[in-house]
Amino acid sequence: MAEQTGKKKLSLSVQIFLALFLGMIAGVLLHYAIPSSSFKDSFITEGVLYVVGQGFIRLLQMLVVPLVFCSIVCGTIATGDMKTLGKVGVKTLLFYIVTTVVAISIAIRIAQFIDPGVGIQLDSVEVADVVVPEDLSFSNTILNLIPQNPIKALAEGNMMQIILYAVFLGIALAKLKQQIPVVVSFFEQTNEALMELTNLVMLFAPAGVFCLICRTFANIGFGAFLPMLKYMGCVVLALFVQCFIVYPTLLATFAKLNPFRFIRKFFPVMTFAFTTSISAAVVPLNIETLCRRIGVSRKIASFTIPLGATINMDGTAIMQGVAVIFISQVYGVVLSSTDLVTVIFMTTVASIGTAGLPSIGLITLTMILTSVGLPTEGIALIMGIDRILDMLRTAVNVTGDGVCTTIVAKQNNEFDSEIFAQD
Repeated sequence: MAEQTGKKKLSLSVQIFLALFLGMIAGVLLHYAIPSSSFKDSFITEGVLYVVGQGFIRLLQMLVVPLVFCSIVCGTIATGDMKTLGKVGVKTLLFYIVTTVVAISIAIRIAQFIDPGVGIQLDSVEVADVVVPEDLSFSNTILNLIPQNPIKALAEGNMMQIILYAVFLGIALAKLKQQIPVVVSFFEQTNEALMELTNLVMLFAPAGVFCLICRTFANIGFGAFLPMLKYMGCVVLALFVQCFIVYPTLLATFAKLNPFRFIRKFFPVMTFAFTTSISAAVVPLNIETLCRRIGVSRKIASFTIPLGATINMDGTAIMQGVAVIFISQVYGVVLSSTDLVTVIFMTTVASIGTAGLPSIGLITLTMILTSVGLPTEGIALIMGIDRILDMLRTAVNVTGDGVCTTIVAKQNNEFDSEIFAQD
């Protein structure tokens, strides 16, 4: 009888989850149990934890632009013809738009029921400086989708422009596939190399996750939450409804799949998104998980996931919906039904058109507040506790991407049910 050698190694997803849990505990202890000192503040929190955590984020960001570009090009080539590509693209866009409208509607209704801004004293809330973007008009939002210079778009990481250019290039290469096989092979092999590089970077994920989450809780503790508990409760409740009621219902209805099995298999991606707070940084892990654990065809995932990371922001829409109601109540402004419809419309447009901007949720919120006559200074009230909520809404954002991709793949016969059934 053969002897067992060594213990079973923990999977990467388990390591990430443990790092997240231990990072929270360590961060809270660091905030409350260790007195402030130059060693704690400069060496540990803003030294080791900051460098390792942000170093891991930069490694992920290093991958995002080339991986998204090559994935979209290869996904478009693999789709083959314009008819199939159009069908997949239309379904994906419709799903993202509809779920965003549902998300913002749920958020508004929950906020109207709980009244998070009623009774808030402005002097009890941590206030931060607000930077209002110069121009977020509807016309410029649409025009900004089109790259004037694709090289500049790649250099600046303007994801929507990168995706649009990659789709056009992929269509051209698909038509010339027989004439220029070397060029097509270059993109396919580059995509494989980038996936392998992603696997190497992910080996550092547990350390990066631990440092990111530990630094977050070491800095904010729980004190900033107390005056804003009702607001936070509204956002968390709406996020929960979207993630664990709306998405599972869509999966069961349109894909005829067990939503609980999906969430269990997809949970490591949600955990990773929670830690990084950057949807684009989760693209590699999202694609790999959907292909290897869920059973989605790579050519579908390579197209819909980068697109979703750019334009699908259900979690962000939820925050914005609750924030609008919260700010209106704090400042005593009554919003009409027309105002609420305007909020829904502007939130949906903003999620599609301005996805390349940093701090997207708070930046586009200024445009939404302006559209209904609310003071943009109200954003300062929620910025103090936005970091934790940003982590939660990013997890919801990437879950929406995964659910959409799975449904589209299932409906287009690009889904392996045997992989999904495996434990």
